Amino acid sequence: MRSEEVYKKYPRNEASNMIAMLQDVQEVHGYLPEDDIIRVAKHLNVPTSRVYGVATFYNQFRLTPLGKHVIRVCRGTACHVKGSLDILNTLEAELGIKAGETTKDLQFTIETVACIGACSIAPVIVIDDKYYGGLTSKSVYKLITEYRKKEDQADKA
Repeated sequence: MRSEEVYKKYPRNEASNMIAMLQDVQEVHGYLPEDDIIRVAKHLNVPTSRVYGVATFYNQFRLTPLGKHVIRVCRGTACHVKGSLDILNTLEAELGIKAGETTKDLQFTIETVACIGACSIAPVIVIDDKYYGGLTSKSVYKLITEYRKKEDQADKA
């Protein structure tokens, strides 16, 4: 579906369609661009602040694009006890971003999650649906270096 198709799909002035419309817009772009938030507000005839409020209230919506590689850091009890805060701090320092942010080159996004469900291999992160457990700051640094090398090789090919 393209962006134009989203606006054709929903009748004008029906605010009850806001969440579904935002979901469709996000599916097109991978996030909710500011101009689309404004356009949804106009289409539904509601204040832009209301659309922005809905978009920021629900965790399913993103106001910035995701990186090519999404890194989810488990912050559950087992991972916390085993040092997941150190893992998170290492990732943030290495990538130059905080949790919830994406690198400027759109290669990496860091997210924190309450529990990944892999307590036996704590501390654990997931990168693009691949699990990495028993991590240390050193192993996280090595892992990010490997992902960067793969990207460099892909760019040269």
